[in-house]
Amino acid sequence: MAPNAPAHDGDAPPVDPARPLADRHSLTEWLYAQSQAGRWGLARERFVATLERSVKKRLTAGDVTPTQLEGYLTALHLEDLALAASCAAGCEAAWEHFYATYRSYLHTAAAAILRRDPGSAEACELADSLFAELYGLADGKGAERSLFRYFHGRSSLKTWLRAVLAQRHIDSIRAGRRFEELGEDDEVAARERTPSGPQLSPPDPHRQRYVTLFIRALNAALEQLEPQEKERLRLYYAEGKTLAEIGKLLGEHESSVSRHLERARQDLRKEVESILRRGFIAANGSAAEPGLSDAEIALCFEYSAADTPIDLEKLLPGPRPQGPAAGKRPV
Repeated sequence: MAPNAPAHDGDAPPVDPARPLADRHSLTEWLYAQSQAGRWGLARERFVATLERSVKKRLTAGDVTPTQLEGYLTALHLEDLALAASCAAGCEAAWEHFYATYRSYLHTAAAAILRRDPGSAEACELADSLFAELYGLADGKGAERSLFRYFHGRSSLKTWLRAVLAQRHIDSIRAGRRFEELGEDDEVAARERTPSGPQLSPPDPHRQRYVTLFIRALNAALEQLEPQEKERLRLYYAEGKTLAEIGKLLGEHESSVSRHLERARQDLRKEVESILRRGFIAANGSAAEPGLSDAEIALCFEYSAADTPIDLEKLLPGPRPQGPAAGKRPV
């Protein structure tokens, strides 16, 4: 039991919902010590703010007594909460610990969700793509936008991460279906109104144009990358090297390599979208092209992923890999 727990709540005022941890220094000191947040260099004030955000998220309905507040706080997964808060604060040591401890688990969880082998490209893609959101790279606003801000400690960090992975997978499925014109019920009704036999949709006459524009935009976006970013992408995708191998070559920790790769991939996608939205002027024998709409840009990505595997060995030339070409990763 934490210190300063009141024996009775009969005479104690209810917790102030606006400042639930005000004047509870003994309790917050104990929680801070239990969380071991100090090993990450996370300030007590920042950890208390994390606790307060968790309390406000959960204990909002009706009056909350001091005993209920203490019961809620002491039941939290405090070490996990401290780790998440430290990662959200941009603590390098906390991030490296998280990477070393949870990366393998994320791959296993992603494989279970996708029903794939943990080493499959699909499982690795789903697991590794989560790191950008956890580190705050997904929207380009930095660590203060980290997905870790939404972890409140009520479950273990592993349980929460698995739930986030599952939701991301569901979101990707929904996104992939956003261009379908018929809902499930409408499809059933349509089949009942049409003759039996396979019903094939006519091919999109603009498909090849969209693929060509995507490749053109990707080439232009790659040209704007910093040399170090290009080198990481080349080593990872073209030469098939592991994060640890790249880290040794570039003098970086593998968690830093992972973050840099995620940032480069996010920046690359944004730049490709921006180029497609602006359009192209006539140059080097290529005709001018007007800018595309968001729906057309989405089709560029969709068709290119299906029709034209991107060969980064050609787009990012460098020393030929020592080993079979099968080591190259799909983009």
